[in-house]
Amino acid sequence: MTIVDTGMDTAVQETRDGSARRRLTSGLGPKAAGRRVRDELARVVMWLAFLVALVPLVWILGSVLVKGGHMLFESTWFTHSQRNITSSDVGGGAIHAIQGTLIQGAATALMAVPIGVFTAIYLVEYGRGALARAVSFMVDILTGVPSIVAALFIYAVWVTTFGFQRVGFAVALSLVLLMVPVVVRSTEEMLKLVPNELREASYALGVPKWKTIARIVIPTAFSGIVTGVLLGLARIMGETAPLLILGPYTKNIATNLFSGNMATLPTMINQDRVEALQPALDRVWGAALTLILLILLLNVVGRIIARFGAVRT
Repeated sequence: MTIVDTGMDTAVQETRDGSARRRLTSGLGPKAAGRRVRDELARVVMWLAFLVALVPLVWILGSVLVKGGHMLFESTWFTHSQRNITSSDVGGGAIHAIQGTLIQGAATALMAVPIGVFTAIYLVEYGRGALARAVSFMVDILTGVPSIVAALFIYAVWVTTFGFQRVGFAVALSLVLLMVPVVVRSTEEMLKLVPNELREASYALGVPKWKTIARIVIPTAFSGIVTGVLLGLARIMGETAPLLILGPYTKNIATNLFSGNMATLPTMINQDRVEALQPALDRVWGAALTLILLILLLNVVGRIIARFGAVRT
């Protein structure tokens, strides 16, 4: 008898709960339905925007692959330069332009990375007051400076004021202006992710601030800093305006940043485009694909480091 009464009580309670839920649902029904409609509409708009943005990207990559993919399978593409190759000649390689791009990128990184990292350390660990605000403001200004403006500034200083020649080092100087703000902001964000508890524990043990930064803060955020550096390097390696203004093109292999002309992939693309014959146009597409793959490789390396080397807490 007790079991039957308990079952009846449970059934009555479930009935009451069900009636309450139905009343609550019926009261909020129109609002919930409206939210669901807006949610679905926002999802559709988001996917449409994604597809619209994807179309030109796929179109460009497809065109470059179709028109320049065969050049990467030529036996001389990664071993020979364009020396003694005219616009009507078939063949030649891009090793001179690949080497120039890598050399100028390395020179830029050697100058930009220390400046950017130390600036970020100052802003996060030491920066207070008007000076820190001024430094942060100047970094924001550099972030929005067009590449051609940076190139013209270095031209005015390097060539017009001091009378030096247009060489690869001048190109690297202009690229530094473009890479520094990327390194500063990425490093700054990674340093901010380091928990303050680590700093406070180090200070409590009597470790000086500079040693705390060098041995705890920077190692903790190191993978994120490297990622930002690689992404900044990938950005400047595709720049064209500084190369056209400060770095004359040559078909020969050149590795001296301070003397003579130096070839890069962007200037190789521009030079062969002007000649406009089919063998030259094939080299244009091949150089464009090589540059895309080089930048893609740097971005992939940066993403891998970010994925498997996140800030340790």
